Amino acid sequence: MTPTLTLRNPADLAAAVPYLLGFHPADSLVVVGLRDATVAVVQRWDLDADALGLAAAITEVLGRAPVEAVLLAAYGELAAVGPVLERVRDRLPVPLLAAVRVTGDRCFCASCEQCTPPDGFPFDAAASPVPAEATVAGLTALPDRDSLRAQVAPVTGPAARTMSRAVDRAGRRLTRLIQRAWDNGVRDGVPAIRAAGFLAVDAALAAGRRGVRLTDEQIAWLTLLLQSLPVRDRAWESTDHEAWQLSLWTDVTRRADPELAAPPATLLAFAAWRDGNGPLAGVALDRALAADEDYSLAALIRDAMLRGLPGSTLGRWPNQRDLSQRDLSIRRGRFPEPDAGA
Repeated sequence: MTPTLTLRNPADLAAAVPYLLGFHPADSLVVVGLRDATVAVVQRWDLDADALGLAAAITEVLGRAPVEAVLLAAYGELAAVGPVLERVRDRLPVPLLAAVRVTGDRCFCASCEQCTPPDGFPFDAAASPVPAEATVAGLTALPDRDSLRAQVAPVTGPAARTMSRAVDRAGRRLTRLIQRAWDNGVRDGVPAIRAAGFLAVDAALAAGRRGVRLTDEQIAWLTLLLQSLPVRDRAWESTDHEAWQLSLWTDVTRRADPELAAPPATLLAFAAWRDGNGPLAGVALDRALAADEDYSLAALIRDAMLRGLPGSTLGRWPNQRDLSQRDLSIRRGRFPEPDAGA
């Protein structure tokens, strides 16, 4: 069921935005696009950008998204918020229903001059009924964006060093797998990689369904083989929005070697998007694109989210293709190919 929040005044809008984002924003402009009275797009923008450039970027996003009206909520000092709000209001391609500015503990209506006094009115989100409605609806608001990013941040310290060693062992295992294929006359080793990858994906999904946490060896082997697109697609076509899938891909994303994080982070983003959890999907996509800025599936999902498309849009249609050598995006420098003379 789609959560329902009732907005009665500017303060309710300001109190609702953190629950739509998943965290409490600061020095930000939040754009809420509506379609059929339902939230279709929620985008947060930093206020440290050039006002005119930021207005142009927001206008471009809204022009591509199927929205009928917009709500704006700005958080920060008037000197930073005012120019951006003015530019954005002037360039909106759809009607503006309401705009609010929160500065410190004061709230202002930013769409007219009659709703609030010149110095605004005291703002206490806890005094609004919106947080209670949001909590009942299953929505949460973390203290800040860093708290949300921490949910997908890579492990550090001993856990990271242990995983790095596991990946080295997985790399040697992969080399042996390819070598055996060469010894058997299969010169590219790709069918063997595909078969091993399918087994690793199926085993990971089975463990996740049972609530069993993967070992470091399993994650190292899985994330290495997920670099092959058909193996990644095997996982993609089996990923939906069940809670265990979110838990599985969150754990794999966090523990993955940073260089191998793009596929599992993208699968996490897909699962979160399908679940309607846009904030988690957004930070997972950040993690994926930080690992590989050209990772096409992550870019595809991000573009769909920016357009306000629902998570059901992609369905289960990964790009099934015959596996070719270019599909195997393994880090060749770290994991040597078999002896060419074998």
